[in-house]
Amino acid sequence: MLFREPENALSLYNALNGTGYTDASQITFNMLDNAIYMGMQNDISFLIMNEVNLYEHQSTYNLNMPLRDLFYVAELLQVYVKDQSLYSSKLIKLPTPHFVVFYNGVEEKPEKRILGLSEAFEVQTDDPELELKVTILNINPEMNEDLKEKCPVLKQYTQYVEQVRRNSASMPLEQAVEAAIEYCIRQDILKDFLLKQRAEVVKMSIFEYDEEREMELIRRDEREIGEQIGAEKERKKAEQELKKVKENLDKSQENAVQSMISLCQRLGGTKEQAIEELQGNYGQTEEQAKEKIKTYWKE
Repeated sequence: MLFREPENALSLYNALNGTGYTDASQITFNMLDNAIYMGMQNDISFLIMNEVNLYEHQSTYNLNMPLRDLFYVAELLQVYVKDQSLYSSKLIKLPTPHFVVFYNGVEEKPEKRILGLSEAFEVQTDDPELELKVTILNINPEMNEDLKEKCPVLKQYTQYVEQVRRNSASMPLEQAVEAAIEYCIRQDILKDFLLKQRAEVVKMSIFEYDEEREMELIRRDEREIGEQIGAEKERKKAEQELKKVKENLDKSQENAVQSMISLCQRLGGTKEQAIEELQGNYGQTEEQAKEKIKTYWKE
């Protein structure tokens, strides 16, 4: 919503690309879902060539962005070439695509990461025949500060988000959002935008933070389930090891019983003497000792 205003979108574009364009009227928007598509018109005073930039904000880290962006840009290009023949011998020129995700979730993530569509391929290859790269920029505090300095609107947006988070630690979410808006207006942080779009900002902020909290709960539950599964695996592993130890002990004891009976027989001892020895030194009951004699005493 904030970067759907041409001036803000242009400021962000300039910060990312090191350009200094000033004519925001050259930006045309083509919105799909929660993404911003910026198609810069073919104006040499503004851009050397057409570029289409997909910028998306996320509070959850999504490793499937290359696939999502593939679907997005395919739909966008279909619109772009709808009046041209794909069977023509003439090469159809396409806008150059760029894909950027601005991440501000609560999970610790690197300052910058580039995801490739080919990372998802079942069979990996050094030279994938289909590729799409997405740059993920972490815009949390102390991350990509140079970028935020170049784009004051982005910096102020992150300040607003942090204020909501601080407030939500001690007050209900809706109250936290309202208090953050009041604070930012007083501090001249996105002041004009918040005054003009206050109701929409409240609604969107509550939706985003409810979604973020829900994802946190899901991840917490997943961790707990994982820990439980891990503990269960460790318990079963310990039981299996204990069973093996017991089996080895039983086997060793059985070998000892067999050896004692054989030795007693070779030395001319009687079955009664062997039974007495089994009861006295091998922990056998009279019944168990008699069974061992039946098994190992050679007639």
